[in-house]
Amino acid sequence: MLIAQISDTHIKTDGRLAYGVVDTAAMLERCVHHLMHAGPHPDVVIATGDLVDFGKPEEYALLKQLLAPIDVPLYLLAGNHDERAALRDAFPEPEFDYLRQHPDFVQYTANLGGLRLIALDTVIPRQGGGRMCPERLAWLDDQLSQDGSPTIVAMHHPPFLTGIEHMDMQGFDGMEAFTEVIARHAHVERVICGHMHRSIHYRLAHTVALTCPSPAHQVALDLNPGGPDCFIMEPPGYLLHRWVGGTLVTHTCMVGDFAGPYRFREGGALID
Repeated sequence: MLIAQISDTHIKTDGRLAYGVVDTAAMLERCVHHLMHAGPHPDVVIATGDLVDFGKPEEYALLKQLLAPIDVPLYLLAGNHDERAALRDAFPEPEFDYLRQHPDFVQYTANLGGLRLIALDTVIPRQGGGRMCPERLAWLDDQLSQDGSPTIVAMHHPPFLTGIEHMDMQGFDGMEAFTEVIARHAHVERVICGHMHRSIHYRLAHTVALTCPSPAHQVALDLNPGGPDCFIMEPPGYLLHRWVGGTLVTHTCMVGDFAGPYRFREGGALID
């Protein structure tokens, strides 16, 4: 099984550019085309939040149009740029009923076929940082206790510090408590996140937590104390999680036109 993860699409309408620079709609269109045609065809797509830029109904309408070519099950999560009610309203179809599985938060469970997905809502309305409050933590613990199947936990905010100071300063309330819950459940295969606009990996209890690059702009990699909050137009990307034989392997995929592929060998011998 192949599970594609996209994140931080930040869709704007009327041809507007994110931060006056980034055509996020055009870049998502290219990413979706790459997902469906250029690389290995995924069985599932998960979008880990910041789907649109300001949570507006018209932004979700355009997002829905851009995601329409995806012909496999699509699971959406909310990020700090999203608005829960507008997201739910934009996707009223039965296949998106999971968005209404919880009365207060956009969080849910789903069977991906051999893997279980638990999607968490880490949003604090109108704030950049994330939160795992006691109610959400109890729900997660209960869901993990009910079913011991191999599980991916998906969320927008990463539950760890990355060293990119201006992003870490936004905060994640409940980080230690979240780690304690994960530590109690050995069947969590991966914690997948967005928010950082970069591919970052972290050892979390017995498992691995990681963040996904954006199909648009990336957060600049500046590990200096007091580094400015900047983005950079590094190659856009997404993650591809391969679940085979009880093992989960994650690949970072770049979106774009690149030279190759070229053969290493000719006639069975390495090319000199």
